[in-house]
Formats: sequence, structure tokens, C-alpha cells
Amino acid sequence: MRFVIITGMSGAGKTQVMHFLEDIGYYCIDNMPPIFINTFAKACYTEQSLQNVAIVTDIRSGDMFDDIEKELDDLRANDFPFEVLFLEANDSVIIKRYKESRRSHPLSMDGRIADGIEREREKLKGLRLRADQIIDTSNLLTRQLKRIVTDIYGAGEESYFTVECRSFGFKHGIPADADLVFDVRFLPNPFYIENLKPHSGLEASVRDYVMDFPQTLKFLDKLYDMITTLVPYYVDEGKTQLVICIGCTGGRHRSVVIAEALGKLLAQNGANVSVTHRDINA
Repeated sequence: MRFVIITGMSGAGKTQVMHFLEDIGYYCIDNMPPIFINTFAKACYTEQSLQNVAIVTDIRSGDMFDDIEKELDDLRANDFPFEVLFLEANDSVIIKRYKESRRSHPLSMDGRIADGIEREREKLKGLRLRADQIIDTSNLLTRQLKRIVTDIYGAGEESYFTVECRSFGFKHGIPADADLVFDVRFLPNPFYIENLKPHSGLEASVRDYVMDFPQTLKFLDKLYDMITTLVPYYVDEGKTQLVICIGCTGGRHRSVVIAEALGKLLAQNGANVSVTHRDINA
């Protein structure tokens, strides 16, 4: 189990990093007072029900945060393995972020953000020296920060990228969460074949009928090529899921066949794929 303690400057992106870690399977807790860290770590290592854990602790804990280094010493003395990730950014960037969010700095007692930043840097000097990783987020785009965090604490972004192939019927509406929508109503429709109409695209008779047409095979080949070309670019942009929706008229025959076939091809290529059929029983 990896036990990651995220800390650092307010406004440097700690919450954002926590969300990145959640996306790759970490159990995360925000704003944990240091006094609870050892108790929580003991529970995690004793139960062994969590694979990876990340907690955020920082000066929002007030006076309780003064004990953070003592708590880290206790973790080490109790043989609880942990890593400290320290996030920082330059003063002008932090000030800009606080201005944009219209929030006050936890230590800006007189209302001046710059004074709060100065006090915080002084408080965190010792903790920064103990960090296993230090990331300066001043000039990082969101996708760049995500890649850095995933490279350090994950097994590569593509391992956590999932693809859903979902069939649907246009007469029931396009799925609201679709990333890509493809219309297969140009394919011959089994609905008009008397002995196929009662069956679905999950059954061999319908599947064989739809797949027997050259336009089906050509479309599927082009679609597979497009998706495998696009996935690495979606990963680079920090996306963790791609929802591909395949639509026919009712969502029972043609779209089901194509969604199943595309999902099978992508799975054979090593993708994390799920196949769902929204309207197959509508």
C-alpha cells in the first residue's frame, strides 16, 4: 500500500492533486488534522482493505498543524511507510489564484494575501525539507500536473483510462454524457425481417445478419481505426473516460451489434472496455 501525505502551500493545487489520485484508484481524505494521521494509518495498515491512500493536511488545521512533523516522526517510529508530496507555487501565481476564487488565505489575518503567504512559507520550511516529492505548479497546465502526479503515483495514465461502448436508440434521445456519437441507421435494419424483429443484437441471428454486409465491416474497420487513433490524445489531455455511443432507431438491433463488436476489438487491443445497451429492452 502507498500512503501519500499531500501538503504544501495554500493555492498550490492540493485538492486538484487529490482528485487526480482518486481517478487512479486512491482512497483520499481532504483536510485531515495531523493528530489523526497515525490513528488512520494504523487502521489502513491493519485492515489492509485499501490498496492506496492519500490524505491532504495543511494549515487549515490551525494550531493542530504545528504538530505535523512530530506526527511524521511517530509514523516512522511505528514503521508505517509513507510519502510526503509537497506542492508549491510562486507568490504571484498564488495571489492570482486567490483573486480568481475570491477566497481569503487561511493566514491572511489582516486581509492581505501576500502576508498570509509569507507566514505560511515560514511555517512550512521544515516540512518542505522532509518531502519526498516537491512539485512547483506555477507554470503547469492541469493536464501537465495530472501527468506528473500519475507518473509518480500511478502505473501510467492509459492503465486508468476506460472506454464505454454504449448502444442507444435515437427515438429515445441521445445520451447526455456521450463524448462521441455514431449513427448506424445507414445499415440494413433487422427490424424489418420478420424472424429477426423479436430478437436483439446480442443474439447470433441478428449479429450475423448485420455483420454480413460489406458496409458494416468497412464502417467497423474505420471506426476502430479512429478510436485507437484518438485515445492517446484524450489521455494526453487528462481525460480518464471516453463514452462512445452507437445509435440506431430503437437501440435494439444494429447499434447493439456494433457496440459489442467495437468493444471486443478495443479489448483485444488492451483497452479497459465496458459495453452497455441503454435501450435494448425499451
